[in-house]
Amino acid sequence: MPRIGITGHMNLTPATEKLVTAVLHDVLAPYADNNLVGVSCLARGADQLFARVVLDVGGQLEVVLPTSTYREQKVKPENLATFDELLGQAVDAHTMPFTEANREAYEAANNTLLDTIERLVAVWDGQPSADQGGTGATVEQARQLGKPVDVVWPAGAERNG
Repeated sequence: MPRIGITGHMNLTPATEKLVTAVLHDVLAPYADNNLVGVSCLARGADQLFARVVLDVGGQLEVVLPTSTYREQKVKPENLATFDELLGQAVDAHTMPFTEANREAYEAANNTLLDTIERLVAVWDGQPSADQGGTGATVEQARQLGKPVDVVWPAGAERNG
């Protein structure tokens, strides 16, 4: 039962979301018949694309939320339906013991994600993180833990802003 987690950028362009989704299908398809478990923090962007692909290939979704109030504090109105749909399809959800969605909560969620997976998929442009909760820092931490990392950044991929 492979356990694969996701880290990645939230601010992907719509065209990039399509490119990334196609590559995620290619990356996850080989695990589809082996009781794949995908672990995601369900942030918009890469986390949600990954979660949807995990479900599309027949895997199970587990969620790690940074706070019990993450939905109310951080999920934008235009993303609520997708967030709720994916969370509703999760077989398990772990919530970090924080009330404020801040760096400490994100780091704890990333640490929990990394502790529970065997492999990490990173939708990452290769740029270093500004802080420990960022994509680059999570990739570095996974590598330090000896976890294989599949970097997904297809040709033509872009971030907003």
